[in-house]
Amino acid sequence: MNASAKPGARVRAKEKSEHGLVIVYTGKGKGKTTAALGMALRAVGRGWHVLMIQFGKGAWHYAELDSSKRLAPEFEIIPMGLGFYKILDDAHSEQEHRAAAQQALALAHEKMASGEYDMLILDEINGSLAAGLISLDDVLQLVKAKPQDLTLVLTGRYAPQELIDRADLVTEMREIKHPYQKGILAQKGIDY
Repeated sequence: MNASAKPGARVRAKEKSEHGLVIVYTGKGKGKTTAALGMALRAVGRGWHVLMIQFGKGAWHYAELDSSKRLAPEFEIIPMGLGFYKILDDAHSEQEHRAAAQQALALAHEKMASGEYDMLILDEINGSLAAGLISLDDVLQLVKAKPQDLTLVLTGRYAPQELIDRADLVTEMREIKHPYQKGILAQKGIDY
């Protein structure tokens, strides 16, 4: 039995393809992080080790932080952001946000190179790019350095065309209707 497995847990052999993908979830509609979490759930079911590094989230408590603990050690989330930049309750300076995004990108490089993970999700990285908190060249270097068997998932609005061009799979979430239009704020269990 695997020493890191929970008592009574069934140990599953890793089922994995040889070629990892670069996947981008972008667009103004809801569901980018949710889609990445769904992929993480599926990957854990195949015995993969998955890490999500959150670039934009961090100020609020998101329920996925709790649910990921139930899937540990196969699934881990590390919130690195200071919250959404220049919106909602943002009380941090641009320099603080830039430093947090740079640290998250450095951690992504480190964890990707470690060989520990089969899937690396960089949640809200596209927003950090669009805000100029990290450079496109640095993100493209990360994509270029991706090991062949690692799947790399990048989420957030405003994915740049250069990143879209390098991705194997790109899905754009398009908002058609949202409860916020009726004055309904973010819902626990649905949005966070």
